[in-house]
Amino acid sequence: MNSLYKSRRYNFALIEGFFPENMAMAAPSISNMFFPFPKTCQLTFPLPRYKFQTPLTRTQNSIKLATRESSSSSTVRDQEQEEATTHDHSYKPKLEEHLKRLPEAWRQIQGEDDWAGLLEPMDPLMRMEMIRYGEMAQACYDAFDFDPFSKYCGSCRFTSRNFFSSLEMPRVGYTVTRYLYATANINLPNFFKHSRWSKMWSKHANWAGYVAVSDDAMTTRLGRRDIVIAWRGTVTCLEWVADLMDFLKPISSNGIPCPDETVKVESGFLDLYTDKEESCGYCKFSAREQVLTEVKRLLEIYSDDEVSITITGHSLGSALAILSAYDIVETGVNVMRDSRGVAVTVMSFSGPRVGNVRFKERLERLGVKVLRVVNVHDVVPKAPGVLFNEKLPAAVMKVAEGLPWSYSHVGVELALDHMKSPFLNPNADAVCAHNLEALLHLLDGYHGKGERFVLASGRDPALVNKGCDFLKDHHMIPPNWRQDANKGMIRSNDGRWIQPERPNLYEVHPQDMHHHLTQLGLTSSDA
Repeated sequence: MNSLYKSRRYNFALIEGFFPENMAMAAPSISNMFFPFPKTCQLTFPLPRYKFQTPLTRTQNSIKLATRESSSSSTVRDQEQEEATTHDHSYKPKLEEHLKRLPEAWRQIQGEDDWAGLLEPMDPLMRMEMIRYGEMAQACYDAFDFDPFSKYCGSCRFTSRNFFSSLEMPRVGYTVTRYLYATANINLPNFFKHSRWSKMWSKHANWAGYVAVSDDAMTTRLGRRDIVIAWRGTVTCLEWVADLMDFLKPISSNGIPCPDETVKVESGFLDLYTDKEESCGYCKFSAREQVLTEVKRLLEIYSDDEVSITITGHSLGSALAILSAYDIVETGVNVMRDSRGVAVTVMSFSGPRVGNVRFKERLERLGVKVLRVVNVHDVVPKAPGVLFNEKLPAAVMKVAEGLPWSYSHVGVELALDHMKSPFLNPNADAVCAHNLEALLHLLDGYHGKGERFVLASGRDPALVNKGCDFLKDHHMIPPNWRQDANKGMIRSNDGRWIQPERPNLYEVHPQDMHHHLTQLGLTSSDA
């Protein structure tokens, strides 16, 4: 027993100057740490020695004490295992050295060779880039107003100009160029959020994500100009899976070009991507029209640069990411004026199946690269197509491919297991297995199949409980800890508590929308 409590010393990697003056403290993350990397220093803290009584006698009271002590010992063993895993610096990569490879290695990181040799074992630079794009998807959740008692429910809480700084991501190196909106007329009630008040910002629209582009400094570090499209997903519940019609229909039926009518996708995803409400200023253009025109506009601005397009999303946002990636390439938006084709990559997190096997084949033929990161205990990546999917023998799928509920995953899958992390409660509810912050935590500790779970970047495990209850109790991190102070209420000049008016968060659609829609061969009566 005493051996469990031998005096030990624990190393903690602290980042000098991580919190600059006059800036709110942000939890350590890849996006905040990306560039420049400060030096690290090592601090050691001795744990107190514990002194125990002599062995207890076998009285009833002693048995109770022994039982309590056994339980305490079990907790200590868990803590020791976790702490040893966390602070084993033999696995901690030299992040600065790996980042120097990025300008030459970015094509491989973006999937040029289908990530061969980068996932097993996990390449440190690959891990960093996956987490970085995952954090850009997580930003959609952190910025979204979920509160039904807010008249701005369903909108983004911040202006596009201050988007990343408002989220305490000042070093991300990207500028948001456009917000994306989707019409709430689609039958996906668990995706769309509405205010309970009669006075609201919009009756038809929901904020669906953003488009951003790397600034000059980040472009130099990345080795190319990177256009990012981040789609918001569903994080608060899993019931949205049941909202799916689970019915495939030709992708061309909603105006997306495709030479093969047998290429089909889930109808709810397709409608969400292509529908619009012409009476609404925010979604009078479909999400599809907003994305295509913005990508085209940015490619015209940066026509002399080496450019990549990276699309990221979690959950339902992953489905939109895959659909928009297909659309960008099938429509030819990614082709520059000098006929150069811009690489299009999807970083998908906990995403569902999107289409049938024909859609998968067409996506591969177009050269769209998709990397799917999933938790093996998450139910969402197993839907739709629970009965007929890519796991069945090819002969069976050949017979079933004509059925309207026969689906196939696309791209390359990286399967993670939250049971491998000593930080996480193995008995947490199913929603936790779908949590994006938890998935990024698993990525940070993953080194390859059969390898020990070791956090590699110093990413704060407390982020896991930002929106769920997944960490073990002895960490003493409260669940769902990210909340607005006073639920956004402020005191007015006369001392009353009120919901403040927000500044005009929602820029109008660009004046050149009609120009770009015409160039793309698209039409919109309100363009």
